[in-house]
Amino acid sequence: MILADPLATRDEGARLAAALQAVRPSQLTVYLEGDLGAGKTTLARGFLEALGHKGRVPSPTYTLVEPYSLSGYRIYHVDLYRIRDARELEHLGLAEQFESGAVTLVEWPEHGDGHLPPADIRVRLISVPGGRSLTYEAPTDSGRLVVAKMPSR
Repeated sequence: MILADPLATRDEGARLAAALQAVRPSQLTVYLEGDLGAGKTTLARGFLEALGHKGRVPSPTYTLVEPYSLSGYRIYHVDLYRIRDARELEHLGLAEQFESGAVTLVEWPEHGDGHLPPADIRVRLISVPGGRSLTYEAPTDSGRLVVAKMPSR
């Protein structure tokens, strides 16, 4: 699908949040993939706002992890852009973020290759003329259930 602007990207994050609430999986790992400026953080903002977050949603580029407690979930927004060696994740204690009951949104998951749990949902954003192209891939049962419950646009 093509998302025309940042508002449409935020709305897509809200659709993903609505599906999460409809399915209520015990945990979910979502990879947000795309180049710089493709809309990964914008989609995460829409997701968090739809779950009830009020206020600013900072990009976790420098903090690496921004935690939230929303709608009965521990939600971790993770940005691995600054990670150059995936082994660094072992020293940062990120493994605990992927425990049962957590929803984890991971930007730049390729920087953690081999040290992250597999994605339940892969969201790919690509800048194209007229906006952003967005695709979903759901390689697990939990991911497929969530994507299937996404409200129509």
